[in-house]
Amino acid sequence: LRRADAIFIEELRKADLYDKVSQAFTVFLPVRSVGVMGDGRKYDWVVSLRAVETIDFMTAHWAHLPYDFLGRVSNRIINEVNGISRVVYDI
Repeated sequence: LRRADAIFIEELRKADLYDKVSQAFTVFLPVRSVGVMGDGRKYDWVVSLRAVETIDFMTAHWAHLPYDFLGRVSNRIINEVNGISRVVYDI
């Protein structure tokens, strides 16, 4: 989970999105899912990305992150973090 979160935050910084969201983090979901890795199937865990915008930290709205950014983060997590086969975005 720490590695997936580090990738998410690193990519937010590289895309100059880090200061545009109020809070961003990765959540481990206790769900397994089938994914494809190369020519084979992979049955592993799911993580959720969460980024929000807020002014008071009592209420928040999901951050509208670009699709290409989310795709890049998802691909990196699936390819670089052992045990993760799916990445979802929490809205």
